Amino acid sequence: MPRGTNFGVVLLWGCGICRSECFGCRQRPKVSEILRFQLTGSFGHAFSWSLRGARLCLPILKPGKPAPGVSFTSRRSSWLLGETRPGRSEFDVVHYDTLIIGAGMSGLSAGVRLAYYEKNVCILERHTTIGGLNSFYRLRKRNYDVGLHAITNYAEPGSKGGPLSKLLRQLRMKWEDFDLRPQLQSLIAFPQCNLRFNNDVALLVEEIAAAFPGQIDGFRRLMTVIDQHDALNLERSSSSARSILSEHISDPLLIDMLFCPLMFYGSATPHDMDFNQFVIMFKSIFYEGFGRPFDGIRLILKRLVRHFKALGGHLKLRAGVSEIIQKDGQARAVVLDDGTEITANNILSSAGAAETMRLVDPARPVSRPTPGDISFVESISVLDCEPAALGHHDTIVFFNDADNFHYERPQEPVDLRSGIICSPNNFDYSRPLEDGRIRITALAEPDFWINLPEDEYQARKMEWNDRIIESALRHIPDFRGHVVDTDVFTPRTIRRFTGHVNGCVYGAPEKFVNGLTPLRNLYLCGTDQGFLGIVGAMLSGITIANKYLLK
Repeated sequence: MPRGTNFGVVLLWGCGICRSECFGCRQRPKVSEILRFQLTGSFGHAFSWSLRGARLCLPILKPGKPAPGVSFTSRRSSWLLGETRPGRSEFDVVHYDTLIIGAGMSGLSAGVRLAYYEKNVCILERHTTIGGLNSFYRLRKRNYDVGLHAITNYAEPGSKGGPLSKLLRQLRMKWEDFDLRPQLQSLIAFPQCNLRFNNDVALLVEEIAAAFPGQIDGFRRLMTVIDQHDALNLERSSSSARSILSEHISDPLLIDMLFCPLMFYGSATPHDMDFNQFVIMFKSIFYEGFGRPFDGIRLILKRLVRHFKALGGHLKLRAGVSEIIQKDGQARAVVLDDGTEITANNILSSAGAAETMRLVDPARPVSRPTPGDISFVESISVLDCEPAALGHHDTIVFFNDADNFHYERPQEPVDLRSGIICSPNNFDYSRPLEDGRIRITALAEPDFWINLPEDEYQARKMEWNDRIIESALRHIPDFRGHVVDTDVFTPRTIRRFTGHVNGCVYGAPEKFVNGLTPLRNLYLCGTDQGFLGIVGAMLSGITIANKYLLK
C-alpha cells in the first residue's frame, strides 16, 4: 500500500457469515455490531482482511485517481446504527457531487460540463450501452442507429452563432468530433401539394410563395414573431402554437404542412404544440436544418464518453436506479437495481418527469406528471444498392395521405396515413455508406405492442413492417426487391431500453422548463425539460447543469 494511505478497521465480534457479496455467503448475518470501516487516500491494489473465515475485500481504486476523504461504510453498520433499512447493498460507494440518471445525450452532456469544472460526477445507466433514445446496436454484422434520422440545428464548421456552435463551446469539443454532413434535400408531401426544403430557409420561403401565394405575407410575419421569441427562457409560459399560427396564416393546409415535420420530430402533444417548442423545432429544422455523421450516432456518443472519462467522470453501466431516497424535501441517495445505495449532493435525472417521480415514491409520488403516449414503430430496410440508384434522392420525406394531418395516438396498431421516410445515404457524404438504408417511421398505439404475447410479437412486427413499407411506396420507388435485411422497433422496444411509460418518445405533454422538481436538489433534463432534438437535448443537460449544479 502506498505511503501516506491511512485505514482503520473496527469490528466487534461476529460469526463471519454474511450475505454481503464481499463475504461470499448469502445467509442472514449473526452480527452483534459492526462499526465503520474507512479508507482515506488512494491505493493501487486490493486489500483484504479476514475474521473467522470471513473475507472482506475492498474495491480496487485505479492508480492516479486520488480519493481524498473517500469513505467505504459497511451497510450493515449503517442499519445497526439506524441510518438505513435492511436489504440494501453492503457497502457504500463514493459520495458524489452529482449523480446523473441516464446516459443519453442530455445526461452525457451534463456530465461532461460538470466534470470539466472538476465536479465529482457519476452517470448511471441501466443498460449495457449508452445513448437512450438515440443509441446504436449491431445485428447480423451490421450497425444500426436507433432514433437518429438526422441531427437538427446543423451549422457549417467554424460557425460562431447558433445552438450547435454554443454546444461545442460549452462541451469544449471540436467540430470534427461531430463530423456532421448536411442533408441534400427534404420534402413535405401532402395530397394537395409538396414543399421542398433544405438547410437554407430561403428554399422553403420560395416554395410557400409558389404553392400558397395568398399566404406568403402572413408566413413572413410569422417568421418575424419566431425571430423575436425567446424560446430558451427557462421561466417562459406556454401557449398554443396553432392559435398563434392562425393569427398569421388562414389556410389550414399550410398550417398542417408546417406542423408535420415539427410534430414528428418533437411533439409530445396531440394535434398541437406549445409555441415555445414550435419555435425551437422551427428554427432547428427550417432555419438550421439537418446533418448527420458518416458513422452515425455512435461517433458522437463514443466521443462524448471518451471526453467525459478523460475529465475524470464516472460512468456505470448495468446500474439502473430503482428508487430515489428522499428526506425532508431533499433527495439523499439512489438505490440501484442490485440494492446498492449511492449518495450525492444533487441528482439530475434524464429519465423523464413521470418516471423520475415514480422513483421518488412508487406508491405515492410527490408529484404526478402525466406520461406521454405518442410513440412510433420504425421499419429499417437494408438494401443491396444506394436509394439514389433507384431514383430516390430526398434525405427525409414527411408524408401525409389523409385530407387532414392527424398527429395523435392511433386506434390501430400503426397509423398508415402519415409517416417519415429517411435515407441515411442521402446526406452530402464524400463517399457512400457501406450499404443502402431506408427507414420508415409511423405513429403507433403503445398498448397493442407492449401487451402482445412474445410468441405473437415477432409475427405482428413482420406483418406491420410489410404494411408500413407499402404505405410509403406512394412517395418512394419500390425498393422491396433490393432488401437484404430488415429490423423493426416498436413502443415495446422503446419502453424496454428507455424505461419511458407507454414507450413515449417525446416524454410528457407538460414540460418542466426550469428543470425543478418538488425535491430541492433533484432536477430534470432532457426530453421533459423541453429542449428538443439531439442538439436541444444536449443543451438541456448543459443548461440545467450550469444553472443549478455549478454553484
